[in-house]
Amino acid sequence: MTASKHPTRGGKTVRGIAARAKSLRKGSAAAAHKSDKPLMLSKPLVSQFFDPKGFVIVDRVAERFGMSKQQFAETIGVKPETVYRVTRVSAPKTQARATEMLEIVGRITGWAGGEKQAMAWYRAEPIAAFGGRTAESLVKEGKAAAVRDYLDHIATGGFA
Repeated sequence: MTASKHPTRGGKTVRGIAARAKSLRKGSAAAAHKSDKPLMLSKPLVSQFFDPKGFVIVDRVAERFGMSKQQFAETIGVKPETVYRVTRVSAPKTQARATEMLEIVGRITGWAGGEKQAMAWYRAEPIAAFGGRTAESLVKEGKAAAVRDYLDHIATGGFA
């Protein structure tokens, strides 16, 4: 099976993300340009969830990804009560984690086949380069920069 046929049709598998990125890099110049697209998608995805003061709107994020506020809190690694209290949801740590999650999900949306598939990858797909840990677990430990660097490496032609 060639790398370009690795992702399945319809309910695309998240395991095919690296193969999809590789197939785009191997293709024509137009396909190579498409491999840059996930990086460009991150800003619009992230910006859709901010209020005029620059804070992530938790309700909007949870609704968009089909999760409860409690699930969202678990996803970014904060206590559930954090997302129910205005002072805590606007805390720098909470806002940073939510923004990092949105940036990473936005970067891989094109590779994964959609926002929900990208969220599934973020939460569940082990990354071999990080000892089988997920992007979610790395962000919870404050290592979002390492995940972003890894995604940049993949986008520019590196191996997963």
